Amino acid sequence: MASLKDIRHRILAVKNIQKVTRAMKMIAAVKLRRAQSNMEKARPYAYKINDVLMHLLPTIDRSLNRLLEIREPQNIGVVVVTADRGLCGSFNSNILRKASEILVEYQRESIKLICVGRKGRDFFRKLDYNIIGDYTNFWRNLNFGHAISIVEQITELYIKHDLDRVDIIYNNFKNVFQQQVITQQFLPLILSEELSENTRKEDFGEYLFEPSEEVIVNSLVPRHLNIQMWRVLLESNAAEQAARMNAMANATDNASEVISTLTLNYNKARQAAITRELLDIVGGAEALRKARR
Repeated sequence: MASLKDIRHRILAVKNIQKVTRAMKMIAAVKLRRAQSNMEKARPYAYKINDVLMHLLPTIDRSLNRLLEIREPQNIGVVVVTADRGLCGSFNSNILRKASEILVEYQRESIKLICVGRKGRDFFRKLDYNIIGDYTNFWRNLNFGHAISIVEQITELYIKHDLDRVDIIYNNFKNVFQQQVITQQFLPLILSEELSENTRKEDFGEYLFEPSEEVIVNSLVPRHLNIQMWRVLLESNAAEQAARMNAMANATDNASEVISTLTLNYNKARQAAITRELLDIVGGAEALRKARR
């Protein structure tokens, strides 16, 4: 059995860890409120611009815009969105596991990765994947410019035919206690109902477009790509903070249980030590009494 001193040191160490996890939980909660607010502000615009493009795309010639061009995928780009730091439960591991499953389906030489977040970059760098872009150390100061930078690289490679298809893998924020790993085709631009399932559906009816539907689509496509990437970053950021808050809350609760168990063991050990000392005193007194007879 561990000595009283060892148990006291373990209790003190766990209490110190608990202070850290409790502080990290509170910080994550503050960041979550801000991240969730930004995410909820971006969603309506992202859903609405998607609805407008869904209405217009069937009416135009896709060959007029190179970002709408559909071709046989020879070079596949995968954007993996993770966090820069750990201590957020299974947030990063779920993304990396899903990405690994998807990458197995393609030939390794045809895959080009763009890693958003240090965890994904370090993971795939060890596996010797072809990483053509990485974006790290920006989550604390996340802004719309980061989404534009990522989209600029993707669209430039797509227009040059260096990429024929681009997928995004990220954590979608469902609620504070649940995040969902999403795989979404980013290019070629094939819009679906899934993105706007939470948006109120409207009957667009018959509209006149000025100057023309093609011009409007060509103007909206770059904005659409930027806002969808921005939404992905905001969703991932909110999901990360929620995962970290829950992980630190669980760690704090587990520390309390460990402290209770160690305190119980400490009391048992102390009582055993006191009992041994009493037995020694009684035994010594009895031996002294017998010696005086």
